[in-house]
Amino acid sequence: MMAKTPNVYCLVKGAAEGRTRLNAFDKALLNAGVGDTNLMRMSSILPVAAKQLEPDQLQLPKGALIPLAYASIDGTTPGRLISSAIAVGIPADNRESGVIMEFEDHANLETVESIVRQMVIDAFEYRNRKLKEIKSIGIEHQIKVCGATFAAVVLWYE
Repeated sequence: MMAKTPNVYCLVKGAAEGRTRLNAFDKALLNAGVGDTNLMRMSSILPVAAKQLEPDQLQLPKGALIPLAYASIDGTTPGRLISSAIAVGIPADNRESGVIMEFEDHANLETVESIVRQMVIDAFEYRNRKLKEIKSIGIEHQIKVCGATFAAVVLWYE
């Protein structure tokens, strides 16, 4: 049996503090609206002609297996900056698939988002595809005790 191909996508982000790294990550997922689902990390291809939804339009069943591409980073060094960002490259030809890139680092969001957007440009260049536009989302967080950031492209079904 072949798996159904998602036809919608949504950009989400979250950051949080927690008692442990896993708790911080879990709270960042809740902050991003995907915390009560089972994440299935995908490689970085946006399905052909997928339509973007806003986070409030996305109805994810609790406990569902959710395909997504994501960037995440955590840390326990108080005062240290962490950032996660994703970027989606939309092809000029709507018969082509798009590309999703993820990046995280101990850097400010502007730097991290700039790098991930360039990663999309590079991916389109070596695929010999024309890029129509780049959509990106990211989040930064200054660690208090134990923090995490999360940015994702959720793939789902209309």
